[in-house]
Amino acid sequence: MSDSPAPLADPHLVYDPVVGDGPKALVILGSTGSIGTQAIDLVLRNPDRFRVTALSANGGRVGLLAEQAHQLRVRTVGVAREDVVPALREALAAQYGAGEPLPEILAGPDAATQLAASDCHTVLNGITGSIGLAPTLAALEAGRVLALANKESLIVGGPLVKALAKPGQIIPVDSEHAALFQALAAGTRADVRKLVVTASGGPFRGRSKADLARVTVEEALAHPTWAMGPVITINSATLVNKGLEVIEAHLLYDIPFDRIEVVVHPQSYVHSMVEFTDGSTLAQATPPDMRGPIAIGLGWPERVPDAAPAFDWSKASTWEFFPLDTDAFPSVGLARHVGQLAGTAPAVFNAANEECVEAFRAGALPFNGIMETVTRVVEEHGTPATGTSLTVSDVLEAETWARARARELTAQTTTANAEARA
Repeated sequence: MSDSPAPLADPHLVYDPVVGDGPKALVILGSTGSIGTQAIDLVLRNPDRFRVTALSANGGRVGLLAEQAHQLRVRTVGVAREDVVPALREALAAQYGAGEPLPEILAGPDAATQLAASDCHTVLNGITGSIGLAPTLAALEAGRVLALANKESLIVGGPLVKALAKPGQIIPVDSEHAALFQALAAGTRADVRKLVVTASGGPFRGRSKADLARVTVEEALAHPTWAMGPVITINSATLVNKGLEVIEAHLLYDIPFDRIEVVVHPQSYVHSMVEFTDGSTLAQATPPDMRGPIAIGLGWPERVPDAAPAFDWSKASTWEFFPLDTDAFPSVGLARHVGQLAGTAPAVFNAANEECVEAFRAGALPFNGIMETVTRVVEEHGTPATGTSLTVSDVLEAETWARARARELTAQTTTANAEARA
């Protein structure tokens, strides 16, 4: 292990751009989503530590975005949807008093990318989906610390991210990878035998593949321990999210896939573990709450006091661990496969899955049809070109093909199901 490349995320290395004194300046991308709103809660409770200079969002919740901008007194607000700019201006005017200067508005698909390169210390990328790749690359190229909650940008653009990131520049925000990050601080890379990524099992833990054939969208969205957006919640139901996290762990910590294990832990108290060569296993544990991992991403190498609730050890509790049912949930195995293929294969996997999740939510695919369709798209894609020649254009082209093919296969499934019912 000692001769392998340096990992992207290393708790022993601190990358600290010099951007002036005072509270750490932040840019929050995806501010109206689950990660963004919890990050803002953390900032508002710690004004001596953090200040926010800019926010970005897709544009579906302009009222909330305007309220956040006013609370934080940001300089700039970015919105991906240009059509909501008039509504955003109106919402901002309603929040700000007479004579208060309104923040600058950036609009369009590149707004988040522009803000990621703006003057700040840390960029929190809380965008959902592979559209977060360009802002990730922009933040790294501009020399910002990247608090990374957008796992998809690392997964689809792994070689691109690795080529830009400096040692210690990326701090993971996913609860599992923040847990690994903290546990890895206890030893050297040569001491690590295995990474153990925990999974809640989602709403369908214990069900067979046959049982899953008729589950509904409402059931898939009823996660037992975490409150997240719909795409991530359904990814947790299929365990695609855990497959993506296996790829992410490999890229962040440079641990081979055969030494990254997934175990089911329904209580979601232990967020992940590191097994060391002497037989010791270190587990990072807190009650389920994303403000803890967010605080690690924004504050490292310092910890933020009372960032999230702690356990009450005076109360009895039971912590359980189960092996993964790979027949009912084949997504983790498929993710390992595309991770080992590398190149554009992870982008194909992720894009096809995003399309299939939307098709399931729209009633066009059954639950098991998500992974059946993704598997077929991956198989048709074949073995991609690998190496350092991967470009953003390659990723975008592969994603475009995968989305189109997933839609074609979904349409075929819808037609076949309709004919079977006729």
